[in-house]
Amino acid sequence: MPRIPSPAVAAAGLVGGYAVARWTKKRPLGGVVLAAAGGVAAREWQQVGGAKVAGGLTAAYVAAFAGSHPLAKKIGAWPAVFSVAGAMAGAAYVATRKAG
Repeated sequence: MPRIPSPAVAAAGLVGGYAVARWTKKRPLGGVVLAAAGGVAAREWQQVGGAKVAGGLTAAYVAAFAGSHPLAKKIGAWPAVFSVAGAMAGAAYVATRKAG
């Protein structure tokens, strides 16, 4: 079975986590989606780039989630989520492109 690239997994986790939380009105359920995708992405980052890359990208993933909240107050919820998801996907791509 082909792997889904980790940048796509990370971006989907951020977008999907927000979408699930919003549409189900259950924030913890969105958190489960966010955490599950983050775990899958982190495992791939570890395999491809090692512990330093995985740690850095995991920190960036958490920062993207946290940063989307104040950003949403300025530009709206969906634009904020898509912005941080795109930034996260870009960071994951740059950090893993040579190794993977």
